[in-house]
Amino acid sequence: MYSIGDLSRRTGVKIPTIRYYEQMGLIAAPERSEGNQRRYEKRELERLAFVRHARDLGLSIESIRDLLALSQHPERPCGEADRIAREHLITVREKIAQLQKLERELERIVACNGDHTIGDCYVIRALADHSMCDSDH
Repeated sequence: MYSIGDLSRRTGVKIPTIRYYEQMGLIAAPERSEGNQRRYEKRELERLAFVRHARDLGLSIESIRDLLALSQHPERPCGEADRIAREHLITVREKIAQLQKLERELERIVACNGDHTIGDCYVIRALADHSMCDSDH
């Protein structure tokens, strides 16, 4: 059995986040000791590690909930889990493309700047007037 502090140290998940995951139904509410301390079993430690890794990869709470539900049926085909991961990959690639556009625009804005006063500063003017940007970002 693990205390919430043990769970936090072993998984790197902060205690308030563990409580949040309990509220969201990602991990089961633990049994309580006679002193009303939360006591977790190994399967909750493993489940929390799964949730942590999925969150590190940027998966949504809803996707994690779906994947956890799928994991309860090891005999089922993997297609639904693959679909969830594939959809997330598409989303990540879209975010990367958006960030690359942002990067290019910021590089352009910074390159236009020189040793001017704030009144002549291209960065300030470009931020104030979106039409000065090369693209919609």
